[in-house]
Amino acid sequence: MSLKKLTYAQKHCLKKMLKIMHSKSMIYPDARIGVAVSGGVDSFVMLKLFTLAQKKLPFSFEIMVLHINPGFDPQNHIPLVEWVKENGISAHIEVGDMGIKAHSLENAKKSPCFFCTWRRRKRLFELVKKYNLTHLAFGHNGDDLINTFFMNLFYAGRIEGMSPKESFFNGEFELIRPLIAIEKNWIKKAASEWQLPVWENPCPSAKSTKRSATRIWLEDIWKKNKKIKKNIYSAIYRFALSI
Repeated sequence: MSLKKLTYAQKHCLKKMLKIMHSKSMIYPDARIGVAVSGGVDSFVMLKLFTLAQKKLPFSFEIMVLHINPGFDPQNHIPLVEWVKENGISAHIEVGDMGIKAHSLENAKKSPCFFCTWRRRKRLFELVKKYNLTHLAFGHNGDDLINTFFMNLFYAGRIEGMSPKESFFNGEFELIRPLIAIEKNWIKKAASEWQLPVWENPCPSAKSTKRSATRIWLEDIWKKNKKIKKNIYSAIYRFALSI
């Protein structure tokens, strides 16, 4: 797609992503980026934006899709398989069982979300090493930034957000969050306009987590005053950039 043919929402997302990538020096020439794609709207838009960034930036870099199906629906990643084939993007796609085990007696006394997330992240780290990647990109957006800040405050008693860029294993690779400056509504609009084949999260705990409860609480607050979300986001975003 020509960059000139992008809609306003698509241009907004691309501009925001390129700006944060530049300001935080996220990538560099010949970087090899593992793009973690869950199949949700955020990670799929991030993948699409990376393909546009390859055309926009003055240096070359590689991207590789990394998808770990947690096992609830072993077939729901097929649209992603077809999309990467059509767009000529290399990918590692596998079906795991961490989602099933997270909701089994094996994990009866612990949070299924923590179990599943930890196992998937561990596997992604293994794939980064296997394919000699320099970066791992997650699709956390601006709304996630706010949500995580308040979750840490409410449930862990600490002031901590998400960093746009983190180094792991003594600099073996960088974990980056190039959508951290973009609000969810812009991402959803851009995804709809691109007609990306996203799918619903089949996890049985998806709507009953601490994260979803925190999101509902926040949404209820800023429904009454739209300026509240803007002010909260601005403050937490400045904090995140200082990390």
